[in-house]
Amino acid sequence: MTPCMNDQPRSLASTLFPVGLLLIAMASIQSGASLAKSMFPIVGAQGTTTLRLIFASIIMLLLLRPWRAKFTTNTLRTVIIYGMALGGMNFLFYMSLRSVPLGIAVALEFTGPLAVAIYASRKAIDFLWIALAIVGLLLLIPTGATETAIDLVGAGYALGAGVCWALYILFGQKAGAENGIQTAALGVMIAALFVAPIGIVHAGAALLTPSLIPVALGVAILSTALPYSLEMVALTRMPARTFGTLMSIEPAFGALSGLLFLHEYLSLSQWTAIACIILASVGATMTMRREAKPIVAVD
Repeated sequence: MTPCMNDQPRSLASTLFPVGLLLIAMASIQSGASLAKSMFPIVGAQGTTTLRLIFASIIMLLLLRPWRAKFTTNTLRTVIIYGMALGGMNFLFYMSLRSVPLGIAVALEFTGPLAVAIYASRKAIDFLWIALAIVGLLLLIPTGATETAIDLVGAGYALGAGVCWALYILFGQKAGAENGIQTAALGVMIAALFVAPIGIVHAGAALLTPSLIPVALGVAILSTALPYSLEMVALTRMPARTFGTLMSIEPAFGALSGLLFLHEYLSLSQWTAIACIILASVGATMTMRREAKPIVAVD
């Protein structure tokens, strides 16, 4: 009787532990995005992306030591595309934050992994998830001039980030097949090299502003190093489908983070749109084929 009573709490704890890690990771990513937005007045979205990726690459290079990985010519080509997709995803997402609330930007960006999940399943019920996602997009991007209308250029940047996120997933799976997590460190370094010239041209000497260094380091840790590490631990302790389903609520974390840290208030229709995209992502993840890979986010 006693061993059974002791096993139940341990089983509950082992179930809740990875869920807690994943929730912390999502909160960390969106908190980092909120902090990053405070850098825009000084170095712009371009410079902010550059500083974040440079510091993140240094941290991940020291932690993961990717030089120990072995790459063939084909694998290296895939890693380069993966890194460029990662850089484009970060750059376009931060560009969207200049004129689009954080929660809406995350929801629009999430259409990328949602498309990958639907493609991985291709069942009849996926038309329902597609319809939900379309309803969410129509609510977020109204065609008429309304009080809830968002900047179309910013929305375009967020959707572009979603395309890069989809490429990041597809090529990340191929690139990581041989070297696993070490691929991520090399990918972040390639992303930094890809975006840095844009940030340097835009911000110039402002990138060296001493007061920005601790903020940029905080963004790199909150948005990359900490959440990516927590996600990797969580992924090894829960089913891939559960992981993907929980990741689907990230737009809600983005909206809440924008509300708490940036005072970005959304309308009822915008919250409804975010809910539609979350439901579409949850549904697509739940119905995807069992062999399909989970969605890992490095925003």
